[in-house]
Amino acid sequence: MSMRDVQNERDFRNIPINQVGVKNLRYPIAVRDRRDGYQHTVATISMYVDLPHEYKGTHMSRFVEMLHVLKPEVSLKKFAVILENMKKYLNAASAHLEMTFPYFIEKKAPISMATGLMDYACRIAGSSDAAGKLDLQSEVVVPITSVCPCSKEISDFGAHNQRGEVRLTLRFKKFIWLEDMIELVESTASSDVYSVLKRVDEKCVTERAYQNPKFVEDIVRDIAQRLISDPNITWFSVSAENFESIHNHSAYAHIISGERRK
Repeated sequence: MSMRDVQNERDFRNIPINQVGVKNLRYPIAVRDRRDGYQHTVATISMYVDLPHEYKGTHMSRFVEMLHVLKPEVSLKKFAVILENMKKYLNAASAHLEMTFPYFIEKKAPISMATGLMDYACRIAGSSDAAGKLDLQSEVVVPITSVCPCSKEISDFGAHNQRGEVRLTLRFKKFIWLEDMIELVESTASSDVYSVLKRVDEKCVTERAYQNPKFVEDIVRDIAQRLISDPNITWFSVSAENFESIHNHSAYAHIISGERRK
């Protein structure tokens, strides 16, 4: 006895859907690691295609089946393959795939050289349109420390400081390491953040931050200045948020390349 295929039936409302698919699927992947070749992690994955007006529904199980193309390596080449397969096997004109995952880097304390693991939230996203044009983005979220320049200037003792977060998203011509993106962000903060610090390290980090005060405006401008001069970067978005220690709000700044106030 044949089973009724409901999602393949015609829909008569004549309304196309921009994105339909699966969201927040957890899946093991291997990401390229600058030091060790590959790093195994677990990603949260979302996959979407457009749905023409005449189709009632999409084939949800096919999205998950196509993840096996990665098995489990994530690379720009495999992203392109799976996006084209999504369009082919789901009768779609456009496709979108994104993966968010924790990425770990071994980091040494500045003086004692004590070693610990830092985890960074990362995202890789790709889209393919009806013409087959591929759009790929890499994103990192990096914890930082900042010291307020104004507080330092007006205070007789110390200055308020806090932990913050920088979100950097890039489009590029050639592959760029996640580590390079993270190091760029950390180099522009008052100080970077560590998982293991001894007393001598804490002294070094707090004094270094005090000598290098930064507003959120300074941080995003310093990062943007570096990216503008990099011929490999075709587009960027960088935001900084400070979780203010003495205010009941965060401080925030955001720059998107190509968008300048006239």
